[in-house]
Amino acid sequence: MTIGVGGSSAAIELEKIENRTLDVQPIQLQEYQERIKKAVNLMKQLSVKAMYLNAGTNLYYFTGTLWSASERMVGAILFEDGSLEYIVPKFEEGTFKKYRKVESTINCWEEHESPYVLFGKLLNKKNLTSGTIAIDESAAYFLVDGISKTNNVYDFVTAQNITSSCRMQKSKNEIAIIQKAKDITMEVQRAAARILKPGISVSEVTDFVNKAHIKAGITSGSYFCIILFGDDTQYPHGVAVPQLLKENQAVIVDTGCRLEGYLSDITRSYVFGTPSEEYKTIWDLEKKVQQTAFEAAQIGTECGSVDDAARKTLAEAGLSPDYDLPGLPHRVGHGTGLDIHEYPYLVRGSKIKLLEGMVVSNEPMICIPGKFGIRHEDHFYMTENGPKWFTAPMDSVENPFEY
Repeated sequence: MTIGVGGSSAAIELEKIENRTLDVQPIQLQEYQERIKKAVNLMKQLSVKAMYLNAGTNLYYFTGTLWSASERMVGAILFEDGSLEYIVPKFEEGTFKKYRKVESTINCWEEHESPYVLFGKLLNKKNLTSGTIAIDESAAYFLVDGISKTNNVYDFVTAQNITSSCRMQKSKNEIAIIQKAKDITMEVQRAAARILKPGISVSEVTDFVNKAHIKAGITSGSYFCIILFGDDTQYPHGVAVPQLLKENQAVIVDTGCRLEGYLSDITRSYVFGTPSEEYKTIWDLEKKVQQTAFEAAQIGTECGSVDDAARKTLAEAGLSPDYDLPGLPHRVGHGTGLDIHEYPYLVRGSKIKLLEGMVVSNEPMICIPGKFGIRHEDHFYMTENGPKWFTAPMDSVENPFEY
C-alpha cells in the first residue's frame, strides 16, 4: 500500500485542520501606489496616454478594488500623470466606495446613458484629443467595441504589455501570500490522500477538499478541484462521467485556493494500493522531467527553453519530443498570481526571460493513452540566485508525501 494514502476518514482529517490564515499580511496602500507608478513609467516608454483597467484582476492589482466583470462597464482610467478616474454605474457608487483601496474620483453613468461617451469625456477632461489608449486585455469584446467606436479619434491597443510586465514580477509580500496559500493546499492534499478508500466517489473527495480548505481558513473554499481515478487520469482536465475508486488505481488530485486574491495550484499523482511496474517507471520519469525543468529555469533564461529542456528529457526516454502521446500534451507551466493562469508561460517559443519575482508552475504531465496520466505540479519563484520551490516535489512512488 502506498504510504500516506488511505487509512483514515473525512471526519478525522477535518478535525486535525486548523485556521492557517491568521498571520497573513494583506497588500498595503503603498504597494498599490508603487504598482501604479511602475505602470505609468511603462506607459511613458510605450507612448500610451491612458490605460483602461476593467473590473477583474487588473483593476484589483492596481487599485485594490475587488469587483467582478459583468455586462456593465466598471473600471478605471489610469493616465500618464498617475491620476485615476473610476467609471461606475450610478446605482453601484455606494458599494464601490466600500471596495476601492486607492481613492480617486468616481464618475458615474445612469442605466440609460453610455459609459463609452463618459469614457471620452474623461479623456477630453485631460486634454487628450488624440494618441494611443491601452485597453485592458481581459475586457470583453463589447467593451472594446463600444469604447473604440464611440471614441474613434484615438488609437487603441492592448494593455497587456503594461499589465503583464507589472504583474509577472511579484513582491515579497505577494510571494509570502502565495506561499501561505500553497502551504494550506499542500496540507489539504495530504489529508485528501488519507481519506481514500475503495468505492469513494470523485464528488466525495471534492467535497472534502472544499471543506478542508474552509477549515484551514479559506472561507471561499477550494478555488477549483479536479479529481481523477484510474484511466480517467490520462485526461488532464477531467472527464464527463468520473468513475469510483478501485484498489490499485491511479489517482490525480489537482486543487487550489484563493487567499487575499492570490491562488495556489498543486497536483499530486499516486496509486491507491500497489502501483504497476509501468506506473512506477513513468512516475519516476515524471519526477525527472520536472526536476530537469526546474534546473533549466535560471535568471535570464527564456521561458521557452525550460519547456525545451523538459521535452529533451522525455525524448531521451523514448517519448515524444513534441505534443504527441505517449508524452506531454501541453506546455510545461504557467504563471500564477491573481489569475490561475497568467504570464509568464513555460511554453515552446516563449522569449520572455525569467526574472526575479516571477512565479510559475512546473507540471510536465505524462499521458499514456488508454492507461493513465501522471502530473507532478509544484510552483517555484525566481530569486536572484535561481528558482526556489514553494512546495517540495513528490518524494517517491511508494512514499509520495515523504512520511
